[in-house]
Amino acid sequence: MKTGRPQGYMTFTLHAHLPYVVHHGTWPHGLEWLLEAAAETYLPLLRVFRRLEADGLALKCNINITPVLLEQLAHPTFKKEFPEYLKRKILSACEDEVYFRQNGERHFAQTARYWLEFFEQDLKDFEDLGRDILKGFRHFNDSGQIEVMTCAATHGYFPLLGTDESITAQVKTAVETHEKYFGKKPRGIWAPECGYRPAGRWQAPVAPAGGALWPPFERIGVEEALAEGGIQYFFVDSHLIEGSVKFTPYELKGGGPVGVAAAAEFVENGSRGFYQPYFVDGPHAHQHPVAVFPRDPKTGVQVWSGEMGYPGDSHYLDFHKKRWPGGHRYWQVTHPKVDLGAKTPYYPERAAARTLDHASHFVGVVYDALKESFGNERTPILASPFDAELFGHWWYEGPLWLEQVARIMAKEEVPIALTSCGEYLDVEPPSGYLALQEGSWGKNGTNEVWLNPDTAWTWTHIYPAETRVRELATEGRWQDGGTGERIMKQLCRELLLLESSDWQFLITTEAARDYAEMRFQTHVNQFHAVEKAWNEFAATGGLRPETEKRLKEIEERDNIFPDVNPELWKKRS
Repeated sequence: MKTGRPQGYMTFTLHAHLPYVVHHGTWPHGLEWLLEAAAETYLPLLRVFRRLEADGLALKCNINITPVLLEQLAHPTFKKEFPEYLKRKILSACEDEVYFRQNGERHFAQTARYWLEFFEQDLKDFEDLGRDILKGFRHFNDSGQIEVMTCAATHGYFPLLGTDESITAQVKTAVETHEKYFGKKPRGIWAPECGYRPAGRWQAPVAPAGGALWPPFERIGVEEALAEGGIQYFFVDSHLIEGSVKFTPYELKGGGPVGVAAAAEFVENGSRGFYQPYFVDGPHAHQHPVAVFPRDPKTGVQVWSGEMGYPGDSHYLDFHKKRWPGGHRYWQVTHPKVDLGAKTPYYPERAAARTLDHASHFVGVVYDALKESFGNERTPILASPFDAELFGHWWYEGPLWLEQVARIMAKEEVPIALTSCGEYLDVEPPSGYLALQEGSWGKNGTNEVWLNPDTAWTWTHIYPAETRVRELATEGRWQDGGTGERIMKQLCRELLLLESSDWQFLITTEAARDYAEMRFQTHVNQFHAVEKAWNEFAATGGLRPETEKRLKEIEERDNIFPDVNPELWKKRS
């Protein structure tokens, strides 16, 4: 590790998330998503952390494992199915190798052997962890090699959720779930889709199904919900910082924000404004301050872009072309726009060598972004967040690239050090305040990915479900320690699953539209079935056999968050 104080810091944030797919299909959409991510991203990342630890180094990244993903990685079904999946991948690699050798395709046979060894290593790692992938992340979180954050319980999109209670319940359920698996509360959170909405008057964008449009009413800001959950920091996209008005403690003491001229100067010099955290201004900013880290726009394109960025390099493994049966990949990118039929053979050792070149280039990009801020009173920090599944699953060489960046950053001659957001805040707490506008890191920085003509219908079901759960939670009749509580807990689970932003995302992007629409309607139907069970119980004090059977089926299918607390949905005073 470096011996002196660095002139700047850089922090990776990896957002690991999948919607709830256990007991909801297998292939091409469903459990297979989880199995692929575990094999190609989560276990390879743990291997990177382990190799760095062995050399006294650390990536120091913030890694968010969403509560819904925690529940799935700990689920008995996953622990049973994952080894079988790996064995199938191993078998198919063996069959590929035999086929290629019989046909005189020596290089492809060698690549098949490469995949055989890769998935054998996955299987060994999984068994060494006692089939508990979270055990590996706990180790590195406890040792300070990484900082594990949380997210909304089921990735509910904060700006569009219809009640404050739904947002705070998403946050507090997340914190409780994180503490269950990691033994401590999280300091940071990944606000789903970097979605933010400030406090103020709000109106639902669509009317509840069968009802009238809600009149406008006052809402808390996202930062207040986070503060109530004990969260210390989150992230927003760069445009929310560029479009904000800058506050400082001195100006707040003087009675208000800086003037228009000062705000314009901040936007003009925004590239320097990205490299520090701020407290989010709001009604309770000073009682419970929550920090926000801006997403750096310069480094993002280098990793996100399949055409302009590193993953589009000709030597890297092509994601799309696969050999069936088995699904192994034997071809390199060749060119981002070349036809699949023109892809050329993949050479793992050449691709591995390119990760060092790209890691060196990336460190240079970070240096160029921060160098003007070297020597400032506050040591600058560049925050670079990405979906974790980009590394390994989408960009196969991504985990190795992260490792190369960590090794270069650790050199004495590099004036920048890797750190986690929590560690940075411990030594460099924010000194300024920002009043953020509403927005996300989605298309055009708005809510349009999650609210558009193709998805508006989903919100007509979410909004009445949210108010119904709030009503029942507030009444308190469910607090009987028996059947009432059991029904109410399942109602809360179904609401949480309804609120997942994944359904709207998959519909809008058409990545798996049919599956998303089917899943959403499934949870609508199950919510109403559980609500019907509640109404029957409330009227008679019991359940008919057929109602009991249906409730049990739903409980077994969606047995997520077993300790969910309906009190979190009680109406705010």
